[in-house]
Amino acid sequence: MLEDWKKQPERRTMARLGFEEVDVKTLVISGIVTGLTLSLLVPSYAQQQAPSVPARKAAVDLKATRDIKVISSAGARALVDACSAWAEQNKQVVAIAILDWGGNLIESHAMEGAPMNAIDTALLKAKSALRWRRPTSETNKMVRTGENLAPTFMNDFPQPGAIPVVVNGQVIGAMGVSGADGEKCAQAAIDAVFNGQATSSVR
Repeated sequence: MLEDWKKQPERRTMARLGFEEVDVKTLVISGIVTGLTLSLLVPSYAQQQAPSVPARKAAVDLKATRDIKVISSAGARALVDACSAWAEQNKQVVAIAILDWGGNLIESHAMEGAPMNAIDTALLKAKSALRWRRPTSETNKMVRTGENLAPTFMNDFPQPGAIPVVVNGQVIGAMGVSGADGEKCAQAAIDAVFNGQATSSVR
């Protein structure tokens, strides 16, 4: 045994360095097994990370945004002017409030002689028309007949005088008018400004 030990300096050197001699065949087999394991795991991981074909198609077809129309400042001013002109022609005094699709006040006007609360009333009517997406005269009828009392519980103001502005089935705002024939005034203004392309109903 001692003679064999002396004849193998490589083994002595490995022993002094703290290495353990390993059979070359064992190393080769271990390497092959490790390589096969990794080759099996990598495709599996890639399949988990990559989205499926239906998922990719759904992502492509998904519309995360949509286009909406809004009443411009010029359009709102034109509505006010048209309604005021109709009121003057019919010897009426009104106050007007125009809301955009998000309920923001973008234009208001009170004709000379309108009561102090007229603008507030027009604004409340416009908000109700926008929320319920229908003329407030219809909402008023629902409440009076007991068909739907929700508007009163939701702090709406279901009094006749306001209508939503609907273009291509999309509610783009609302117009509230306080005084006299408010809804007739609003409808006349919408017809004049939008040239018949807007309605007051989504149905």
